[in-house]
Amino acid sequence: MKTRVLLVDDEQQFVEQLSERLKIRDYDVSVCFSGEEAVENIRQYLYDVVILDVAMPGMDGNEVLKRIKHHRPLTEVIMLTGHATVESAIDGMKQGAFDYLMKPCDTEELVKKIHNAYQRKAEQEERIRAAKTERYSTSPWSALEDK
Repeated sequence: MKTRVLLVDDEQQFVEQLSERLKIRDYDVSVCFSGEEAVENIRQYLYDVVILDVAMPGMDGNEVLKRIKHHRPLTEVIMLTGHATVESAIDGMKQGAFDYLMKPCDTEELVKKIHNAYQRKAEQEERIRAAKTERYSTSPWSALEDK
């Protein structure tokens, strides 16, 4: 199954170019051009990794990050930032972002970060499954409690 990536940035040309580069590398890529659009997508669809611009008009990247983590806490977020917003990206990491990169970013470096973010998400999901399996094996009635 392909890694599902959501790319969020208000710079349309940048998004289109990066999207194509990621699709060539066999990622399932969706794009949004605003924070508001990204939050709506996050509510409706499951993504493994979000690549999120920090500085966008309207809802900025840090606000989008908060909302992503509220709706989909296991979804990993990689913040993209220009020189003027490094502090915002660091704040984002404190709020749960996986990592950040400076724009323009090297595609291969981004691909490595996407891979690592996906691995972390998969490991967290596996720990949750293992904990539920353990709980169900020790108390079959606990399966009914989850419904």
